[in-house]
Amino acid sequence: MISTCSRIFSSGFLTVNKPTHTTRARTLIHRLSGYCFQLRAMADSATPFKKVQIQRDDTTFDAYVIGKDDAPGIVVLQEWWGVDFEIKNHAEKISQFDSGFKALIPDLYRGKVGLDVAEAQHLMDGLDWQGAVKDIQASVNWLKSNGSKKVGVTGYCMGGALAIASSVLVPEVNAVVAFYGVPSPELADPVNAKAPVQAHFGEDDAFVGFSDVKGVCN
Repeated sequence: MISTCSRIFSSGFLTVNKPTHTTRARTLIHRLSGYCFQLRAMADSATPFKKVQIQRDDTTFDAYVIGKDDAPGIVVLQEWWGVDFEIKNHAEKISQFDSGFKALIPDLYRGKVGLDVAEAQHLMDGLDWQGAVKDIQASVNWLKSNGSKKVGVTGYCMGGALAIASSVLVPEVNAVVAFYGVPSPELADPVNAKAPVQAHFGEDDAFVGFSDVKGVCN
């Protein structure tokens, strides 16, 4: 069952989905990942991603690219955990949609990954959000300079909030799809989006903050 929020912003729309993602299960998975770290590292080394370095301002960051060179681009933004096996798996699947996309994951944490909730919270709390938006802009421009005529942005949780923020703050973005993410009013107001935005939230999700659909609907 999908219900639609009455607030329309830009030329996109916001949907409320049921059922929600399960935060407890997600937490358990990442706690267990501490025991599987070496196995996941081995899996990462075998993935078909190309690691590139992208310059912006006076800093350089790593990004992971997969997909056809001349395909439309998608910037895939991490959850608060960081660039882990799961977000790479999402990006790989996105690259295979329809006739193909070029997916790029910018490493917003500069190589750090949270293996439990406390560590992920610490990493997110230390994130320079304005700097992350600049990373997104540099990623979009990199894709457009390397064969992608149009570039969208998608993200989950923290990445969803940044994806919506990019629709407001990054004019080069052509479209945004966000999953349970709401940027702070200090960062960006979704009503000022310059690109089409489709945002998804769990109707029964009790997690306050990123999953609070009222932050966008009000």
